[in-house]
Amino acid sequence: MVTTVNLPDGLLERLTDLASQEHRSVDAAIVEAIEEYVSARSRRSRVRDLAGEVAERDAELLRRLAQ
Repeated sequence: MVTTVNLPDGLLERLTDLASQEHRSVDAAIVEAIEEYVSARSRRSRVRDLAGEVAERDAELLRRLAQ
């Protein structure tokens, strides 16, 4: 899939420099950055969901511990 992204001033130059230092394409660097972003957000969402499940399941215990 082809997507157009508008980057802030200077970001493309910095990205190009980093990609060059790593002997990779700008496209590969962008894909990796997006994969890392999505993975991190997915983990945070799962942790929030699990915390909610624990809080709901153990509400009485947590209430007593807080006293």
